[in-house]
Amino acid sequence: MAQWQELLKLESALQSQVRRLYEGRFPTEIRHWLCHWIESQDWGSAAVVEDAARTCFQGLLEHLQEQWNRSIQENIILPGPNFSGMRDFVVENFQEQPMNLAALLSECLKEEKKILASVAESPTCSSPVMTSQWTQLDNKVSQMKLQISELKKEVKTLEGLNEKLDYIQKTWQSKVEQNVGLAQSQALVEQECQKRSIFINQTKHIVLQQLVTILNEASQIITTLTGVELPEWKRRQQLACIGGPEDTSLELLHKWFTAVADVLLAVREQLQKLQEQDQNYTNSSGLSTSIAEMDGFTRTLIRNLLTNALVVEKQPVMQNLLHRPLILKTGVRFKVTVRFLANLPAFKDQLKVKPVFDKDVEEVKTVSGFRLFDFTRDDSKVLDVDSPNGALMAAFEHMSLKEKKARTKGSCESPLTVTEELHIIRFVTVLHHAGEKFDIEASSLPVVVVSSSNQVPSAWASIMWFNMLSSREPMNLSLFINPPPLTWEQLAPLLSWQFLSVGQRPLDPDQLSMLHDKIVDNPDGLVHWTKFSKDESVWMWIDGILDLIKKHLADLWQDGYIMGFVSKQRTSSLLLNKPAGTFLIRFSESIRDGAITFSWVDHSNGEKHIHAVEPYTKKELSVLSLADAINHYTLTTPGRSSTNPLVYLYPDIPKESAFARYYKFSGPSSTNKNITEYVHRMLAVFSVNPTPPPSPPRDSPLMDIDMDINQTDSSQKLDEFLTDLLDFPEWSHLQTLPQERVADSVFTFQEHGSLTQ
Repeated sequence: MAQWQELLKLESALQSQVRRLYEGRFPTEIRHWLCHWIESQDWGSAAVVEDAARTCFQGLLEHLQEQWNRSIQENIILPGPNFSGMRDFVVENFQEQPMNLAALLSECLKEEKKILASVAESPTCSSPVMTSQWTQLDNKVSQMKLQISELKKEVKTLEGLNEKLDYIQKTWQSKVEQNVGLAQSQALVEQECQKRSIFINQTKHIVLQQLVTILNEASQIITTLTGVELPEWKRRQQLACIGGPEDTSLELLHKWFTAVADVLLAVREQLQKLQEQDQNYTNSSGLSTSIAEMDGFTRTLIRNLLTNALVVEKQPVMQNLLHRPLILKTGVRFKVTVRFLANLPAFKDQLKVKPVFDKDVEEVKTVSGFRLFDFTRDDSKVLDVDSPNGALMAAFEHMSLKEKKARTKGSCESPLTVTEELHIIRFVTVLHHAGEKFDIEASSLPVVVVSSSNQVPSAWASIMWFNMLSSREPMNLSLFINPPPLTWEQLAPLLSWQFLSVGQRPLDPDQLSMLHDKIVDNPDGLVHWTKFSKDESVWMWIDGILDLIKKHLADLWQDGYIMGFVSKQRTSSLLLNKPAGTFLIRFSESIRDGAITFSWVDHSNGEKHIHAVEPYTKKELSVLSLADAINHYTLTTPGRSSTNPLVYLYPDIPKESAFARYYKFSGPSSTNKNITEYVHRMLAVFSVNPTPPPSPPRDSPLMDIDMDINQTDSSQKLDEFLTDLLDFPEWSHLQTLPQERVADSVFTFQEHGSLTQ
């Protein structure tokens, strides 16, 4: 499989990373349409040998011209790719310096491999790994395809035998009239015709029995696909959406759905041929009724398969919140991808999919105060094969929501907060094929619609809670009216996935143990929704730490240098028996927005003391990295020289070995010593006396998750608008402008069953 095809399977964030490799340098359209040829060339050698570069350059032009000529022959100039324009671009930019083209493509191909390697090393696998169960199913599908292929030959042979017998029966009498001597052979000929007719009917019975076997096998496979494999994939997708390291590849399901659909359509075709033979020839087998019954059963199987073949391959996600899908904000663009698994040529361009918000949702009628939304534009799309992997799909990339009727004060109060209210996007389509009409639907996972970015953490808590609890359709959108608790066995991996998603490192047993002691306070080991998300806001504290890691501590967390979740008591027990200067890094338990501190052991006056520095917040870490804070931390004691008390990272790692590669400046001086007219200043990181973190925990007011939508932060709106704006290729140059010019440009745009044998 081509490297480019593997890249097309990656999530959107990684695909955007690939796109940036070529942006403004080389058309990705050429990379896409000539992917096999481009990857077969030695661009590395061509980058240093001019003759080789010139050969590759001419080869590229020839392939583009060949594609253009094909477009002319097939009369697809307007809807097809502009190969002529691509060729002109290559000539204009690289004809004089073909080695530059070779160097560029060599570099980009290497970077593509790095991106694919990073995915292969991560726990989430984008390509399916065949289990024994899948291998068995795959073998059944392959065997069924082989059987129908052989049966097609048998039916064709039967057609020939029928034609020959019919010819003899219809022409024999005229031959007897022309030659009286043949009359004595009449009985012999009739006997021979009777034998042939019996043989044909026996063969037809055998063929029909084989078709029954195929249909029964297909019925079992469809039951497995729609009742086991597809629901299991949907469950894996649920867990992947909330950070679980699950395989969400659709390649095997696509292969099986397509193969079974192809077999069933072939069975119908063979049954029709057998029916025609029974009607057209005098040696009728009397099997018309049986054939009709088999055809009806086949149509039932086809309907069962096709009505389950539409899936939401990529769940709704906003561009600026890729790691937290299923959260949608009114007025902000989001995207979603649907795919039809039975990808046969007969279905291409036949499926027009329309998204409908909250279609047939009972909560609209039964839950008071339930908000109503609609899409800002009609965005129906026809499924088409537009990628090298052959997927029949449609990407809805410019969807957004508007509220039909907002909640007003004094209206019926809803039992659900804004972030507990769950909604569904359904994708509906109708397929007309062979005189049959198929009404097909697919639903997204439940989404939460917010009006303020401040509601995102609470919304994500709802998304996580729902998807850990609810694994079957139809989805219970009223779950949060009386939310069931989670067991610690459910919550522990869920929390660990969040850190894996943000910092590429899950929580270890010790860290989970600390969180268990903090969250679980009843003997049954259950965690209730109010405990997790509302009353004591445990989730808001954890989410603040996740944001801290994402923005400032990702490398240190991934490398395992941050112990993180460790209580003060355990900190003391770990450090007391260590050499002086041993320290560990842990998260603050008192600052809800996320902060980090380090604690160290000090030996003085024959006693051991554990000290902890006042926690570093996000604001402080945006100015000074944690590694630099540790490197330049100074303890100032009256009457003594200033020292850095941090020597070994627990258990016994020299500080420099752990943190040296993260230092962003080498010393405390931040001025140029050659400038003599200024008084030199220094960046000071010190404590006058060892002070533990504040205790008891400081109270923080809880966020009102049903806050006034008019309080939305304007800078956040600008960021979201800018993200959407820069996603358009023709405006991508804005990314290279100075910030002041970007702001100016933005404000300018703002004005716009089975059978028996």
